[in-house]
Amino acid sequence: MSGHSKWATTKHKKAAIDAKRSALFSKHSRNITVAARVGGDPNPDNNAALSAAVARARMVSMPNAKIQAAIDKAFGAGAEAVIYKEVTYEGYGPAGVAFYVDCLTDNINRTAADVRSTFTHSGGNLGTAGSVAFQFTRKGSIAVDKVIVSDEKKVPDRENAVDEDEFMMAVAEAEGDDYEDAGDEWIVYTAYDKMQDVVKGLEAQGIEVKGSELTMVPNTPTELELSDARKVQRLIDKLEELDDVQNVYTSMSVSDEVAEALDADEE
Repeated sequence: MSGHSKWATTKHKKAAIDAKRSALFSKHSRNITVAARVGGDPNPDNNAALSAAVARARMVSMPNAKIQAAIDKAFGAGAEAVIYKEVTYEGYGPAGVAFYVDCLTDNINRTAADVRSTFTHSGGNLGTAGSVAFQFTRKGSIAVDKVIVSDEKKVPDRENAVDEDEFMMAVAEAEGDDYEDAGDEWIVYTAYDKMQDVVKGLEAQGIEVKGSELTMVPNTPTELELSDARKVQRLIDKLEELDDVQNVYTSMSVSDEVAEALDADEE
C-alpha cells in the first residue's frame, strides 16, 4: 500500500459553502429516501446504504430534522410516497474523458433529455449503457481529517498532524485498500461492501471520520492539461446543476498545478 498525491478523480464538493444549499439538500434527501426504502430499514445502523447517505448529508451540514424527514418519506403513503428510480448515464466529455453519472428521478424521460442536452452543449457525447462503466471500479471512499484525536494522542493543528507512515499503518490495520493525500484530509479507499467496517476500524484507533460514501474510481485516469481540464470541469458543473443528478464520476486526472488553477476558477 502506498499513498499518492493527486487531484481526486471526482470533484470533491465544497458543499458546506455552496450558495445553492436548498438544491443540494434536495439531492441528499432523495438519496436518503431511496437508500432507506431499498434497504428496508429506517435505522442507519442496520442499513449500510442509508448510513452512507446520512454521512454524506451531514458532511454538507444538512439538519437532522431534514435527514429524518427524508427517512420517514421512504415509508410514507399517498402524496408523500414519491417513487424515485435510480438511473445511470455514461458517455464521454471533452478530451475523451469518461463520464459516469448517477441520477435519482421520478421522470426518466425528463432526466434523459436534460443529461443528453448537457453533454451535447458541452462538447461531449452520451453513450449507451456499459460504454464506460468497465473503466471504473466501485469503491468506498472515507474522508479523514489530518488530525488524530484519541486518549493517547491529541494533535491540535494540521501542521503537526500525524505523519504519513503512521497513517498508512492505521489504514492497513483497519483493512483499507489504499489512500490519497487530498490537502486538508486523507481519502481512504475500500472495497465497496467493506466501507462501514473500515470506518469502524479507523475510529477504533482514535481517527475521526468526517464522512463516507460509495464512489466510482477510474481504472486508468486521463491526465489533462489546464485547457482541457477546464472544459471537462464545465461539463461536470453543468451536470451537477441538474436536479436529478446525484453524482458525477470522471476519469479526469490533473497535476497539482492544474488543480490549483481549477480551484482558483471557482473563487
